[in-house]
This record gives sequence, structure tokens and C-alpha cells, in this order.
Amino acid sequence: MHTSSLAHMRRLVDTYLKGQSDLNIVDIGSWDVNGSYKPLLSEPGWRYCGVDLAAGPNVDVVMTSPYQLPMASHSVDVLVSGQAFEHIEFFWLTWLEICRVVKPGGLIFLIAPSRGPEHRYPQDCWRFYPDGFRALAHYGSLELIEVSTDWAPHSAEDSAAWGDTVGVFRQAPMGWVMQWRRRLMQAVRQWLLPGYR
Repeated sequence: MHTSSLAHMRRLVDTYLKGQSDLNIVDIGSWDVNGSYKPLLSEPGWRYCGVDLAAGPNVDVVMTSPYQLPMASHSVDVLVSGQAFEHIEFFWLTWLEICRVVKPGGLIFLIAPSRGPEHRYPQDCWRFYPDGFRALAHYGSLELIEVSTDWAPHSAEDSAAWGDTVGVFRQAPMGWVMQWRRRLMQAVRQWLLPGYR
């Protein structure tokens, strides 16, 4: 994890979470390869859960599929994910799962590269720009509170080659129509994608 990504997450935590208590926080792609967001998300009353596809440092829950989160619907106050979406083959399916587990009024902090060298872990499929995050907000029926992209190189040596797109999304209150739509989308995904479960 490079210096600029940690700085982005620190700013998001300071802006949106400081002073709040009793938060259930989930970190998707939490395996500590070269740094973790966990120290930024460890205030008293905050319950942090690191989730990834394999057991390792900073992983509390191992997923059996990148397209199915092992959490109840509307159970997460804050979901964070940094430097994971570029590695997910069908990231839009994971996105709908993220939308499913976040509570109405809950927040999603998403950080994904907008540029940088290929880093296959195990694959490197995507780069993201602000319009991509706007599309994700629309696709998930979320409010996009903010989005920005690092267009200029960062001054830190470990970050100079990299750029991030940073987004903050809020889950809207859901009426019966939205709940029905989400259930239908889940059923369609399970039927269409053989490896979904």
C-alpha cells in the first residue's frame, strides 16, 4: 500500500468518521501485503473486520467467492476497500454485494488505482476514473458524496507512479421497490454466474 492511499484513507476517516462511536467497519481486500488501513479504523467503539479471499495477516474472515460477502444484508455501518477492485475480474458483482451489506445511511470508502504499473495479484484487470465511480453509484442506487482522482504524481517515491480515484458513497434509505430490485439482481447473478456461490 503506497503512502498516498494511506493519506487518502486518513482524510476520509477524519472527515466522515471522527467523533462517531459504535461503528461496524468492514475492510474488503484487507490482507496486509505492505500496509493496512486497520490502524486508521481502530477507535474505541469501532469494530473492524478484515475480509479477503485468503487467510493471512489482517484477515479476520476468508471469503469463499469474491462475489458473495459473508455478512447479513444491511449490517455494516462503514465499508472500506482500497487497492482491491483492480484485481476483481467482475468488480460490478462485488459492488452489488457491497451495496447489499451496507446499512441505509451507511458509507462506502472506495480507493482504486487510476494509473500505475501492472501488479498481478493474481490478476490486474482495471483502472478507474471519476466517471467510473459515478457509474458505480448509479448502478448501486447510491449517493456519491465525493469523488476525485490523482492526476499529478505524488511526491512520495513509493506513490509517484501511482494515482488513485477516491470515492465516498452513501446508502440511501430503501423502500420495498429497492429491496425487491436488489433481491432480483442477486437471484439473476446466482443464475448467470456459475462461480458466484
